[in-house]
Amino acid sequence: MPGKGKHRRPRTNPITRGFVAAGTGGAAIAIPLIGATGAHAAEQAAPSVAPERTVSAAHAAPAAQTAKQAATAKTVKTYSVKAGDYLAKIAATQKVSGGWHKLYKDNREAVGDDPSLIHPGLKLTIGAKGKASSEGKAEATPKKKPAPAKPAPAEPAPKADTTSANEPAAQSSGSGYTAPVDGATTTAYRAAGGSWSSGYHTGVDFAAASGTTVKAVGPGTVVSAGWSGSYGNEVVIKHDDGQYSQYAHLSSLGVSAGQTVAGGDQIGLSGSTGNSTGPHLHFEIRTGPSYGSDVDPLAYLREHGVSI
Repeated sequence: MPGKGKHRRPRTNPITRGFVAAGTGGAAIAIPLIGATGAHAAEQAAPSVAPERTVSAAHAAPAAQTAKQAATAKTVKTYSVKAGDYLAKIAATQKVSGGWHKLYKDNREAVGDDPSLIHPGLKLTIGAKGKASSEGKAEATPKKKPAPAKPAPAEPAPKADTTSANEPAAQSSGSGYTAPVDGATTTAYRAAGGSWSSGYHTGVDFAAASGTTVKAVGPGTVVSAGWSGSYGNEVVIKHDDGQYSQYAHLSSLGVSAGQTVAGGDQIGLSGSTGNSTGPHLHFEIRTGPSYGSDVDPLAYLREHGVSI
């Protein structure tokens, strides 16, 4: 018999119960739990992104610095000066932007006050300003000689001397004397002309390309080695017989004042410094160390057994 008079309690749907639980008190628990879980997840997710950015930035800075250093290294190099070099030549062959003026400015500390005084072995920085090494620098810096009492005349470009241009190179003698360079003479001693204040050429010129080895003609002591106005870079040597020899327009110097030399020793390299219109060697023999005391240089060499 159907339950007559009995009240049947309706079966509660589990889903409804779940909502009821949520509505009667579970909400206070369930909702915060859901919120807490989301917040915790956010905290876990955030560090996974931030450190990655930090690490990336940390790696990016050294990488950029390394790239910059590598680029600089490619543009900067060191050049070792060779015999016959001068700043304009080096700037041209090494394609220095700004020419020899820029090269000299970047290497002023190593080269010194006179840009024409460079020597084999000197290290120059090419491509960027830096301290160039003076490795191989002469033991003593050549002292500059005061300008001659009388203004020295400008040297014209070497002219061919028909009496000697075709002569063979002079040979060394058994007396310890030799010619200053292995080359023929050009402008003769006492050649007349308005180019010289004295009215004549006070020495003899030898054909010599820039960078040609210049030798002491005989044994003696270096009196001066440095800049001398119109003569450019010059060396003056007092010989054992009391006479003096002068070597002018040098591109570089290889000796210093007070140094003892023997005949044939290298004292510098030929060039075109001072008042000169082309590379050559101006050579004089003097009775004193200064301009105005000249004697015939070829006659002097011949007296000492030099075939010239």
